[in-house]
Amino acid sequence: MNQEFSTFDLGLAAVLLTLKYELLELDRSYPKKIRFIFRRERNIEQVINDYFDDKIELPAQSLLQNQKILKNRIYSDA
Repeated sequence: MNQEFSTFDLGLAAVLLTLKYELLELDRSYPKKIRFIFRRERNIEQVINDYFDDKIELPAQSLLQNQKILKNRIYSDA
């Protein structure tokens, strides 16, 4: 099984970060897109399915803070 999961979806990336999945890197090799690469861990597929089925319930402040962190990383030069 692939040891990584990647997505271009900022919302999904913020959810995974909020649920403490490990963000390995931001792949900037796509023009005008950022690919978020996470370590594939237990139950990640269920979380992804729940996200797309609109079944995720998380503390709003934590989710928005993690989205802000991701945006800061996107727009930083690193």
